[in-house]
Amino acid sequence: MESGDFMFVSEYYHTIDSKGRIIIPAKIREELLENFVVNKGLDGCLNIYTASRWDDIYANLLKIPQTKKEVRKYIRVMTSNAIICNVDNQGRVVISAQLIKAANLEKECVVVGAGDHVEIWAKDKWIEYIDEANDCFEDISEAITEYMV
Repeated sequence: MESGDFMFVSEYYHTIDSKGRIIIPAKIREELLENFVVNKGLDGCLNIYTASRWDDIYANLLKIPQTKKEVRKYIRVMTSNAIICNVDNQGRVVISAQLIKAANLEKECVVVGAGDHVEIWAKDKWIEYIDEANDCFEDISEAITEYMV
């Protein structure tokens, strides 16, 4: 990892309130710094990126040939769903109604460190996902060994 990069780890159980606010754990807040981006992730979660990581993602999006329909769709989803956020005095971030709906967040949520970014999951969906991933973890490890060198 380069200087200034962070590695987000662990999982934290929190709730989202009726105003769409969720507490971001202190260890994660420290690494996110002032402004960060929340947007739709893959597998039914939301992604949180540091401003620096989002800048890299956006720069890479601009390199993809936009003459392809799928590329235009992907860029539109990535950018139209993205919101620039910061944490309030109580350590909470406000998630837009659109993103809450996209991740099916209702009450109980899990904030997950995912390496170069953070994810927010509905608790039941996270438990289902991680149970399935744990069941085939050794097979996945074997399948990706060639990329780990």
